[in-house]
Amino acid sequence: MEVLDQVSGKWSIGILVAAAHGPVRFTELERTVNGISRRMLTLTLRRLERDGLLVRKVYPTVPPKVEYTATSAARELFGPLTALTEWAERHRTTIAQARHVYDLENAEKGSTAG
Repeated sequence: MEVLDQVSGKWSIGILVAAAHGPVRFTELERTVNGISRRMLTLTLRRLERDGLLVRKVYPTVPPKVEYTATSAARELFGPLTALTEWAERHRTTIAQARHVYDLENAEKGSTAG
């Protein structure tokens, strides 16, 4: 389950989907993965590289050009990750409504508990 926790994280999914179609640069990922900070992007890239899901290549230019490429294991995840993100998008409103109803019902229960 540790592996599933790593690849199913909010930031990991966006990075892996972005890298699935070929090499991607740090700045491209920064623009593509909405809301991620530079620090979190760096940490997540390192973790995905350590897990063998991304390969980091540094080109000897000034400034250095760095690209990240999905490994075959990561590319195999593309279909399931895309399906998961599409499902989440389709059901975003339904889940938000369910949470709202739940919170209202449980707030009332909490105030009458006793």
